[in-house]
Amino acid sequence: MKTTSENRLSAQVDEFNTYPNRPESDGPFNKTNNKSFLLSNIPLFSSSDSTINKVYNYRWWMISKHLKTYHDPQDNKDYWVVTEFFGVKPWASLSGAITCPAGHQFYDVRWLRDEKFLKSYADYFMRGSASHLDQRENGNFLTYMSRPESHHFSSWMVDGIDAFLKIHPDKKWLHEMLPYLEKHQQVWDSLFTVKTSDSKTAGMYKILDLYDGMEFSLSAVLGLINSDGPYSLYTKDNWRNYYLGWETTGNAEKSIQAKNYPKAFRKGYPDFYLVRPSVNSYAYGNLRALSDLYRLNDSSGINKNGQSKADYYASRATKVQQQVINVLWNKDDQFFNTYSAGDNIFGARDFEARVRESVGYTPWYFNMIPVNDYKNYSKAWEMLASRKGFFNTSGMTTAEQQHPYYNEQAYAWNGRGWPFENSIVYKGYANYLRNYKKSSTLPEKELLYEYVYKLAKMHGDKPNIGEWYIPSTGKEFGGEADYFHSTFPDIIIEDLLGFKGVHENSFSVKPLLPKNKWDYFYLGNLRYHNHDIDIIWKKDWDANKPGEQGKLCVWVDNKLVATSSSLNEQLNVDLNP
Repeated sequence: MKTTSENRLSAQVDEFNTYPNRPESDGPFNKTNNKSFLLSNIPLFSSSDSTINKVYNYRWWMISKHLKTYHDPQDNKDYWVVTEFFGVKPWASLSGAITCPAGHQFYDVRWLRDEKFLKSYADYFMRGSASHLDQRENGNFLTYMSRPESHHFSSWMVDGIDAFLKIHPDKKWLHEMLPYLEKHQQVWDSLFTVKTSDSKTAGMYKILDLYDGMEFSLSAVLGLINSDGPYSLYTKDNWRNYYLGWETTGNAEKSIQAKNYPKAFRKGYPDFYLVRPSVNSYAYGNLRALSDLYRLNDSSGINKNGQSKADYYASRATKVQQQVINVLWNKDDQFFNTYSAGDNIFGARDFEARVRESVGYTPWYFNMIPVNDYKNYSKAWEMLASRKGFFNTSGMTTAEQQHPYYNEQAYAWNGRGWPFENSIVYKGYANYLRNYKKSSTLPEKELLYEYVYKLAKMHGDKPNIGEWYIPSTGKEFGGEADYFHSTFPDIIIEDLLGFKGVHENSFSVKPLLPKNKWDYFYLGNLRYHNHDIDIIWKKDWDANKPGEQGKLCVWVDNKLVATSSSLNEQLNVDLNP
């Protein structure tokens, strides 16, 4: 099966390299050498589903084109960075890397056998020039808040580094990086928290739609409509003329309100901050990661003060968790909603937007829901399977379809599908099934699989990944080609097949794959804690014998170490001798 997977990867890379009108590589891996790089570096995968096989290999081919070498003139150092768009966009860092998808990029790229890429990428954003160089104030900087390149968009990079170190542990590197990870979070704390002490959202994290990677959202629309002063511009009848895609902000820029309140808009984009489930969950993930990493650092005996910092960040994470639950959870809606920031200079403050948006699932991505109380929040997942909610013919929507402002045609998060958000919600749902419910039903597993399969199918016969799709048709991705703004290998490896890495010298495997979907799968050549892992499930190991002989098998360094006759029961593997 390993040889079959290698041969398929080799043949498909040859095919991908012939696709016309695709962007050239941003870095050194291109059609002259990408095959050898991928064969030696990626976890191999194959299954009885040819569509998912091909998309998995395509996504790694696409990722290889985004691994870029960058000589930084600011500090005269060489870095590996990971790009999102090809080329250097005005809203990017000077290297071309952009923080918006960095969390997703860490979760995918961590599975490469060679760990140098993410170590260097983390170094660039955490202590390189991007950590202190001001984001360029140009026509694409639609806010009045100066900040470093590393904080231009919301992200969960500290959590991403934690996830990486669970696959490739390195306590010496961690010890060197921890102070910089801490400083990175301190910038979020100082710039992006609500400062009005008596507001409902005091101390919570805030962001503009655009810099949460979401351009235009319905929660912002509802807040703007309920605002006065400069934002009296927006009404329930005319808001589409001013806040529904980039072609509309020019109308706002020409308005009398923008002329009378120039600081309330930037090129027609409202300076209206939101306290969203997304950015607050990212903060929780970063704080929880800092706690875990300081505790891990302390256990190595290197840092005697680690325990107190671990406790400090655990306490900080718990406070964010409690605020998200106490403020953003709406019992009537059974969902995490968005508020407007309590210290907005202009517009409504502490206004709750009563619309279900897919960002309301972000807390589950970080296992933020209290385990002993999870059933009180489980009803939110019913909307993932509902036509009134997020379930559509060809994929997940970003706003509930029953809302009167739902719109999948606009370049916005008012309904249109975005792979960025698929990556968050599918991991959140997998975490819900695996970490909370413990024993999930067949329909629940099938819902996860259906979403993953629809995402794969949408890549097309000549696979491509773009910014967005139309959930009701899903004919193709739009906006960009070979675009690294979401995950797919990680969805297969961790979420669907359930390979779970930890800081301890062990791992577990608990697939959420429905037993009736595939006859077999192979996941191998996976480098983990300096060991090689291979995993095979076959429904029928010997066609000449009657009856099923379903078995899940795990090898470590070519030695069979664990088996199970059940596809969906957890296998635990201890790597200690």
